Amino acid sequence: MNFIVNSKGIRLFTCQWLPIDCNPKALVFLNHGYAMECSFSMKGAATRLVKAGFGVYGIDNQGHGKSEGILGFIPSFDDLVEDSSQFFTSICEKEENRNKLRILLGESMGGAMVLRLHMKKPDYWDGGVLVAPMCKLAENMKPPQIVVNMLVKLTKFIPTWKIVPGQDILDLAFRDPEIREEIRNNPLCYKGRVRLQTANELFNVTIELEKKLKDIRMPFLVAHGGNDKVTDPLASRLLYDVASSTDKTFKLYPGMWHALTYGEFTENTDVVFADIIAWINDRIAKGNSRLEREQKNINDELYKDIPNKSKPDDPSKSSPEVHKDVSSKEINN
Repeated sequence: MNFIVNSKGIRLFTCQWLPIDCNPKALVFLNHGYAMECSFSMKGAATRLVKAGFGVYGIDNQGHGKSEGILGFIPSFDDLVEDSSQFFTSICEKEENRNKLRILLGESMGGAMVLRLHMKKPDYWDGGVLVAPMCKLAENMKPPQIVVNMLVKLTKFIPTWKIVPGQDILDLAFRDPEIREEIRNNPLCYKGRVRLQTANELFNVTIELEKKLKDIRMPFLVAHGGNDKVTDPLASRLLYDVASSTDKTFKLYPGMWHALTYGEFTENTDVVFADIIAWINDRIAKGNSRLEREQKNINDELYKDIPNKSKPDDPSKSSPEVHKDVSSKEINN
């Protein structure tokens, strides 16, 4: 666990969890939800992934967890994307990591972060796990349009004020009452109404993403609880249907709520992570197509100026496997 300093001089808290007895077979980068953090609320997810043989890294966004900034305040979502991109790519570019698969994993707002990171570097990431991604807010979470218009105007004058109306997200998102209580007692997690600028940034992100879902082309698994009242399961289905990815999987879990990685009953979380780990292992088994593309580009550069010189075999010419899986599981309520 360590702190980094971003381009604006803000200290950001980072975490890493590595297998003790083996070399990580892939890298997984955690992206937490709004008002959450990595070191406590995503530790369970990291532990499961490390036991499966992956190296796991996370960052507390500005205004979240142990990072600097007003708690729960997002002045610019673009800045959060830039911070995460710089930290995650710095890990990937280490000599010992360059040949490893790079998997982004995010829940809720973290799912939006995964999509934005992919859009920022479309060919860089090898896959994404999107858990109840915030690519469209549920209708019951949106204030009336007249209220939205008034709040947008107020944002210019009182951006940090906590006056956005709405239901208590803790009561809507976290199904297990014991976990709900843990979060209420965790000082690193923000509680209370959404700050004005934060609400404006999150709302704009969902509007932007909804328009660009067709631009998603990385392999991805999207997982959503059937009884989610925070982000709409239909939005995840829309992402699956519209995205240009040829390798995409949609898992719907009837009876589950919003927080699938930390918030459900243990037996349900076990099911979700079994699917996540199996999906990542399947990507590993299929080989690293990004490395093949990178090698092809190197070969093309070497041979483009040499007349009548035959190129080595191009592994990328084999037909890609199209993997589409839509499934639902019956979960005990």
